[in-house]
Amino acid sequence: MRESLRQSMALVHTWTGLVLGWLLFAMFATGTSAYFQDEITRWMQPEITGAADPVASAQGAARYLERNAAGAGYWYMTLPNGRSATTQLFWQPADGSGYREAVVDEQGREVTVRETRGGYFLYRFHFDLHYLPVIWARYLVGIAAMLMLVAIISGVITHKKIFADFFMLRFGKGQRSWLDAHNVSAVLALPFHAMITFTGLVTLASMYMPWGVLANYAAPATFQEAVFGTSHDGVAAGKPASLPELAPLMHRAAAAWGGREVGIVRVTNPGDAAATIELTRASKDALGSRGEVLVFDVQGRQIGGSPAPGPAVRTESVMIGLHAGRFAQLGLRWLYFLSGIAGTIMVGSGLVLWTVKRRQRLPDPEHPHFGFRLVERLNVAAIAGLGSGIAAYFLANRLLPTGLAARADWEVHTMFLVWLGVLLWAVVRPPRRAWIEGLWLAAGLFGAVPVVNALTTSRGFPFNVLHGDWLFVGFDLVMAALAFAFGAAALKLTRRWSASAQAEAAPRRKTASSKAVEA
Repeated sequence: MRESLRQSMALVHTWTGLVLGWLLFAMFATGTSAYFQDEITRWMQPEITGAADPVASAQGAARYLERNAAGAGYWYMTLPNGRSATTQLFWQPADGSGYREAVVDEQGREVTVRETRGGYFLYRFHFDLHYLPVIWARYLVGIAAMLMLVAIISGVITHKKIFADFFMLRFGKGQRSWLDAHNVSAVLALPFHAMITFTGLVTLASMYMPWGVLANYAAPATFQEAVFGTSHDGVAAGKPASLPELAPLMHRAAAAWGGREVGIVRVTNPGDAAATIELTRASKDALGSRGEVLVFDVQGRQIGGSPAPGPAVRTESVMIGLHAGRFAQLGLRWLYFLSGIAGTIMVGSGLVLWTVKRRQRLPDPEHPHFGFRLVERLNVAAIAGLGSGIAAYFLANRLLPTGLAARADWEVHTMFLVWLGVLLWAVVRPPRRAWIEGLWLAAGLFGAVPVVNALTTSRGFPFNVLHGDWLFVGFDLVMAALAFAFGAAALKLTRRWSASAQAEAAPRRKTASSKAVEA
């Protein structure tokens, strides 16, 4: 009976992992990069240097906005957090015509930087995808995450030697090697995989299952007020009034939060007597993602704040915080990143293992059926194609003209064009050649990133080492490591398939030689 259950779970594990496995691979890969999204953005804006203090930055940003956004409906400031060095500003003009944005330094001077979506695009892609309506994308991602959770649970049930196989990683053994890679990468970070998948579903739970809110609240706005407090945004009084200094308010907020810093400043009706200043705690300072809020008026009096969270809100906040990992300091963030790499390898090796196992069962392995050929081609596109696309995204950041219209969009388009190119190449080439060529392409593109960076900016590897710019040094080293990994895989496949071809040709040569002797 136990064996029957295990066999059933093996079937469930196989097909839940395959159905949307290519999407899961992309979600894991880009989601993993998001643990360093601020660092990626800083690399993709090499014009920015140094560090900044949040309090001084808020004061400088307010001065900039007073000069350039007077009469706006609201100001929104995202302050530097130790990993970023600039303040991102957004405001809505008085005429309501969309919003404007700017990047300023600690003194409130506008910083001219190349247009890019940086690491934020990779972060958003792992749950919003691209070129799709967001609502469709999030439902598709939710289905994929649910299948992933089922695959994890069924994989644990199926795996009889889950602890023993943790220590087994045999190379050059064909199917056995792929199975070992899949098992080790799965078991190595199993708690992380289960946590990241489940908490990923929790982040969008109210969208996937809105019935509780709809059954208990008259409207979503009523729910928001009950959970997160009443909004203090009001109508402008029409009487001019200067904003108070932000520094004392930020110090008061930090004291109320036990020394935790302010991460976001939002000013409604700036320059008016009815203006309000809303301060939100930085997400890096606590496990919970729902930052506390304090609201002040133009007299500097506290007039509101976020209510004490109940058990459900606190639990959701911690779940989202665990998933996003913004609270993690450098060492823990690297552990998140490496665990995410293990998850990416787990999904990718599982996809490849499906074809390796089934090729042996085909009536004619040299002429497989359409479904098998489809999976093979999609595997090449998912693994080699996505890697090539991400590397191309970084290269486009350095190579596209800085004055190009919609430059940030073209960086993203470059990633998808290269990804599509690898898919088309996999369709027209024999699978073995497509794998080798796709992996070499990814290796070459990742290897080119540090070189192109050194040729197009003043922040090449030697310069960064001499000046202690470890963010740029680390980025170059990660690019080199990825280039090495893809190159090593391509070289391994080249040698293995060359040896296999020679072994297959040997009997034919022997037969031909025997016939020649007989003749």
